[in-house]
Amino acid sequence: MKRVAIIGGGFAGLAAAVALAERGVGVDVLEERPHLGGRAYSFRDEATGETVDNGQHALMGCYHHTLTFLERIGASAKITRQRNLRVDMIHPQRGTGAIACPPLPSPLHVGAGLLGYTLLSKAERLRALYAGLRLLALRRRADESLHSETVAGLLRQLGQSENACASFWNPVTVATLNESPERAAAAAFAEVMARAFFASRKDSQFVLPSVGLSELYTGDAARFIREHGGTVTPRERVLGLEVNDGRGVALRLADGRTVHADACISAVPPRILDRILGDGLRRRLGLPELDSFDTAPIVSAHLWFDRPVLNADFVGLIGTATQWLFRKETIAPRDERPALFRISAVISAGREMAEWDNERIRARIADDVAALIPAARSAELVRAVVVKEKNATVSPTPQAERRRPPLQTRAASFVLAGDWVATGLPPTIESAVLSGHNAAAAVLQSLVLAPPRAAVALPAPARAVPAAVAIQSRVY
Repeated sequence: MKRVAIIGGGFAGLAAAVALAERGVGVDVLEERPHLGGRAYSFRDEATGETVDNGQHALMGCYHHTLTFLERIGASAKITRQRNLRVDMIHPQRGTGAIACPPLPSPLHVGAGLLGYTLLSKAERLRALYAGLRLLALRRRADESLHSETVAGLLRQLGQSENACASFWNPVTVATLNESPERAAAAAFAEVMARAFFASRKDSQFVLPSVGLSELYTGDAARFIREHGGTVTPRERVLGLEVNDGRGVALRLADGRTVHADACISAVPPRILDRILGDGLRRRLGLPELDSFDTAPIVSAHLWFDRPVLNADFVGLIGTATQWLFRKETIAPRDERPALFRISAVISAGREMAEWDNERIRARIADDVAALIPAARSAELVRAVVVKEKNATVSPTPQAERRRPPLQTRAASFVLAGDWVATGLPPTIESAVLSGHNAAAAVLQSLVLAPPRAAVALPAPARAVPAAVAIQSRVY
């Protein structure tokens, strides 16, 4: 049996491993951390006994590779899908508005939803719809300006007002690209808009995990891999590689052992891969300088109140540091009525806030919630857990987008995966899973085997607690 070593146990590595294992390849997944999941996982909050994600993740119906991966490992029942796209937004002066798309054929459903969005004036709605159509036209003809311009620059060219940017375009940019419009690449944004909002009506639906992130996919993926003759090993640090094309790959581990494989897939972020390869091997493989990729953080806070404070499953906040709030008791329901009611707050691309201390973050998010959610003003905040994922994604600037490497290196036996490689998508969960599937296909080709069956290289989701507010933090 051919064996493939996979460095990294996040979405990309596990997706690649599952695709290979299904085709009869022996896979060995090596994960440096004590848990699987990479930058998308969950942990247990000891004070409440609840499962807490390292950051609330929302999938969409256009995440075809991710949804296929979940189906393959038997996890499809762990997600809930909107019937129709609906996003509620709250503005500090203009009040509440919703992009509520009716059950019309695409793209009429998005057009109707945008035309009914009351946080924009009627003229702004028409200009926004026209801008969206122009954006699609630029993408369709592969206009070079998309690869050199930022989202903010593109929106100026498309004549979007300050309010239209603040109340519509900017929230979409930051949520999907984890980067500010002033830094994010227009090409990545165009790809998101085309796939998520102007494809099929089903593609535009939000898909939310009904369980913790780790429970969503890591356990089922590991089980699938082991049942197919593979291994999954946490706490396995790879220190270095020796790549001998035609004779496989040797991985040097921290415990002194050497693992030999016919091929290797790296599914770790660029800064970790840079440490493993060193300059000499990196250059020989034809890779760019990996330590020069800038990253963007995601700051999250999980807040437990003594009563419900949100009516919608999730809402976007405009004009505050806090960008999104998710009501956990409806997204991840429990059989019994909870003693406390939790919301998860998300701040994407929050570089400044990522450097704040935990109490300051908690206070700022609590103030934002109280300012725009009236029910929170009379509720008691009982507990808060702050999570900082300082290197959540590679920053998708125009410069970085041009430097993202292809999955195939100069050595056929060493292949890249991860949300940061050149997939045609911004660094998202879907990009990670797509890269894993494509990496599996490349390895199978190098091993002279048939490609996997599906979705590989296809074209272009009560314990007692203290009465006083308790704050915990996790920083990665």
